[in-house]
Amino acid sequence: MTDLTTPAQADGHLAGKRPAISFEFFPPKTEEMERNLWDTINRLAPLEPNFVSVTYGAGGSTRERTHSTISRILKETALLPAAHLTCVGASRGEIDEIVDRYHEVGVRHIVGLRGDPPGGIGTAYAAHPDGYQGSADLVAGIKKRHADIEVSVSAYPEKHPEARDFDADIDTLKAKVDAGATRAITQVFFDNDLYFRYLDRVRSRGINIPIVPGIMPMHNFKQARAFVTRAGTSVPDWLAEKFDGLDDDPDTRKLVAATVAAGQVHKLAKHGVDTFHFYTMNRADLVFAISHLLGIRAKSAQKAA
Repeated sequence: MTDLTTPAQADGHLAGKRPAISFEFFPPKTEEMERNLWDTINRLAPLEPNFVSVTYGAGGSTRERTHSTISRILKETALLPAAHLTCVGASRGEIDEIVDRYHEVGVRHIVGLRGDPPGGIGTAYAAHPDGYQGSADLVAGIKKRHADIEVSVSAYPEKHPEARDFDADIDTLKAKVDAGATRAITQVFFDNDLYFRYLDRVRSRGINIPIVPGIMPMHNFKQARAFVTRAGTSVPDWLAEKFDGLDDDPDTRKLVAATVAAGQVHKLAKHGVDTFHFYTMNRADLVFAISHLLGIRAKSAQKAA
């Protein structure tokens, strides 16, 4: 087990400074969802995150909505957007065109992912015959076309569900780093020891890029548990017990969710972690509260748009 009293082991940085934060959004499907997203962006923008990312649906299903959201963020806010991009269901030419479009509108940060199989998590993955064969291949392709684009990638404290073992999973991460990735953002986890053990494995392999913990406040516990477990995240019994009996009590669920996530973040920060990525689910309330508890204050009351 990692010696949690050694802050430098967490991310190679010193504790005691204002944490760096970033937020993930997903592109809206309806006008109502669009309004909700922008209410969320307006609420969170004054916290001055390092960047905000916008997800990309399976097989590129949200391609245009992702691009539209990214373009609006660039035009109407001071935020730095990172566009998610996957290899699924597209040729190299199609992916290269998307990267070129992003670069043309001013995007300089892409979250490069292999993507889930078109049949969903748990089904066999097959690369497009004329496409990028995986995430490392995608990262190399992005960097070859536009060296000034920063590429972040994914990391899995409980290993990727399809990986043979941890060594194979870290081989994949190393290949992504060797291809030009400069940051990894983790899959959701709820046991901090899993994160620190993973860091030990990663650092022992000579991988020194930041491994940013991905944090998800559980707005709706049952829905969130079903979602994260499909992606290989374990949900501890103690966490499930926190939400026991709250199915019809959303107000108390919200308080519990904020308390749990804030506690997780505080414990990570106590042991030297100074950068956090929040999966917002396009909701501002819990993420804003947790950021406040971290000591992050809005720099301006001015709205983002």
